[in-house]
Amino acid sequence: MSKTRIEAFTDAVIAIVMTLLVLGLKEPNGDTWMAFEGKWHEFLIYLISFISLGVYWNNHHHLFHIVKKVDGWVLWANNLFILMATLFPFATNWVMDHPTSLAPQLLYGIVILGADLSYLILGKALVSVNGKNSPVGHLFQNYRKMQLTLLLNILALLCGWLIHPVAVLVINGLMLTMWFIPEKKVEKFIRQENEKKNY
Repeated sequence: MSKTRIEAFTDAVIAIVMTLLVLGLKEPNGDTWMAFEGKWHEFLIYLISFISLGVYWNNHHHLFHIVKKVDGWVLWANNLFILMATLFPFATNWVMDHPTSLAPQLLYGIVILGADLSYLILGKALVSVNGKNSPVGHLFQNYRKMQLTLLLNILALLCGWLIHPVAVLVINGLMLTMWFIPEKKVEKFIRQENEKKNY
């Protein structure tokens, strides 16, 4: 089964979701910086969501560079990942409207946890069809960064519940720094593949 259609479909959906995100931003009620001050939190939440989607897209793009084969399970796993991505505008808009309320922040954290879990499921499905000794198999073998991410997802929800709702956004926002630079292992696999082609 060709992987190009999965990549093209995912690219299109994430592009649409990013567009929907900006439509949730409401302009300030005035033409001064003072008017913008009342909207800065919305802009910040928008940026965190946009960067999150950008990180998912970058890593999804890199992930599919190192796989040769996909099957029906990969298609469904990718659809689950897309489902979670499409929930970002809804969760983001709710947090924008109620930034210090528990329910919107918890939903936001659950959407991020769901996106991270679905990315892991997608990776496992790709390992299943490409083999444990494939580049994607080596990437997801004892994937500590992914494990740490899921722990931080859960920690964010617990801190939001027990300490303050904004902790969900803060912890998940800081977690993006781990994923901002594309996976070095993937870059190494791609470089090795290019070197083989040149010989």
